[in-house]
Amino acid sequence: MALGTLSLDHLRVLVAIADAGSFSAAARKLRRAQSAISQAVATLEELQGVRLFDRSGHRPRLTDIGQVLVEQARLVLASATRFEAVAASNRTGLEAELALAIDPLVPTAPLIESLHRLRNTYPDLPVSFTTEGLGGALRRLRNDSAALAICLLLPAVPEDIVAYPLLRIDMVPVVAPEHPLASLGRPATRSDLESHTQLVLSDPVETNGASYGLSSARLWRFVDLGRRLDFLLAGFGWCRMPGHLVSEPIANGHLTRIEIENDPTPREGLTIYAAHRRDHAPGVAGRWLLDELQRCLCR
Repeated sequence: MALGTLSLDHLRVLVAIADAGSFSAAARKLRRAQSAISQAVATLEELQGVRLFDRSGHRPRLTDIGQVLVEQARLVLASATRFEAVAASNRTGLEAELALAIDPLVPTAPLIESLHRLRNTYPDLPVSFTTEGLGGALRRLRNDSAALAICLLLPAVPEDIVAYPLLRIDMVPVVAPEHPLASLGRPATRSDLESHTQLVLSDPVETNGASYGLSSARLWRFVDLGRRLDFLLAGFGWCRMPGHLVSEPIANGHLTRIEIENDPTPREGLTIYAAHRRDHAPGVAGRWLLDELQRCLCR
């Protein structure tokens, strides 16, 4: 295997000398004649037009550029090893890459254990994550840019999607302490909410798509959950936020929880699903992660 006139074998010889400490030790390590090692170094020096070793002493010693190129050789060899591992895995049915789409409301912490195990099981598998606005994960499944989505599916699971419930998240109605709703002293009615700005998550692509949980006549729409939290803390309006994101601001007094009369949000929280297209089942790693998430989160 070669990169132009430079072969990976030349790089292996260079690294072996650096690790073993001498040409003779590298020859023993690689089970070659010392003359073959010397010839490989001479060829490498000629090809690159640099002097890799200072031969003026008792033992050849790496020059400054030689030390730099040894580290570069290690990177190239490691990359070549990964290249071969990915190709070998793909021959067994493993995806070339696992693309995951995650809704912005989904907490990361419950997923970490399963993702650690995924990395340990398939260490050479490239994994990509996308987090977009509301509806982005489902859209990525449908346009085939994600194999698996971790997402909300409202108001119900679509017919073209296979979904497995993983966990529930609490949606807590909150405002800044100085907001008028914070001092209401009773559950807010719909008429109370209508006169105040509601900060809502919006689909950046299908802006006229279905909306859920709207109670106000005044709406400020956000794609980014973190940006919405910033405006919430600044007192611009009220909204329902995932409990895991607002528990600390509530505890330290930066946000106030409000009660809503006849709140349509389920008391048990919203269901987070692992989902894929019905006509496009995930590959080996996707199926493994799906099973792992169910095992880990559905105890």
